Amino acid sequence: MNGEDPFTAHRGLLFTVAYEMLGSAADAEDVLQESWLRWAGADRAEVRDPRSYLVRIVTRQSLNRLRTLARSREEYVGEWLPEPLLTSPDVAEDVELAESVSMAVLTVLETLAPTERAVFVLREVFDLPYGEIAEAVGKPAATVRQIARRAREHVAARRPRMRVSRSEQQAVVERFLRALRTGRLQELLDVMAPDVVMITDGGGVVAAGLAPFHGADEVARILARAHRVGADFEPRPVWLNGAPAVRIDLDGAPGTIGVTVADGRITGLYVVRNPHKLTRLDEPSELVR
Repeated sequence: MNGEDPFTAHRGLLFTVAYEMLGSAADAEDVLQESWLRWAGADRAEVRDPRSYLVRIVTRQSLNRLRTLARSREEYVGEWLPEPLLTSPDVAEDVELAESVSMAVLTVLETLAPTERAVFVLREVFDLPYGEIAEAVGKPAATVRQIARRAREHVAARRPRMRVSRSEQQAVVERFLRALRTGRLQELLDVMAPDVVMITDGGGVVAAGLAPFHGADEVARILARAHRVGADFEPRPVWLNGAPAVRIDLDGAPGTIGVTVADGRITGLYVVRNPHKLTRLDEPSELVR
């Protein structure tokens, strides 16, 4: 690494591990700060594999943070969605990584217990050996294998069923953008699956639904109404979490819409309006494996 400090060299990976475990870039950055302090105080002569050592530190700090956050997320006003990140289209080229950081999958990961989430992320996303994961989470390898199996089944039962190509996702998002810009109800209905679900996160700071909205009729009417009400309503394409998505500025306040697609129509909308989660929309985040 040409003399580069291992923490600096692996920072993108470490941020990605923390973000996948926490669903929050702000919390992931805090974890990296805490992890760097531990790395700075480590006896480097005892560290045989800096990458594994650093992933282990970040995992442990992320687990501590997850347990600390549990109560505040239980008391969160309305639906809690992950913090959307601006990413380059390059992230989508690693299909498994892009899927793992998608709003849909990160939302499913929220339903796992902290240790289950750590094991799932380290095994399924980063393909770490069970022995390394066992060291990171402080459990026997045999137990980690069982946890991994349970977590895999849990996520598989809840994640979107169909994987679509980037070109199909882009085409549907472009149709959705055109419909948003016109605000015409029929155009919105045409681009949505009948059983579409829209989740909105305002964090109690801005107006948002306290529960998911179900069905194309309800979702299309809400979006059409936003177009009519907004004095300044400008949707535009953006890459979020490794996928084509939408940014909306409504009367000067930013918002994002993540999209899941199947059979050429939108099946899920993830709308984030909580301003505390929208502070990283101007510079792409590095997400790598």
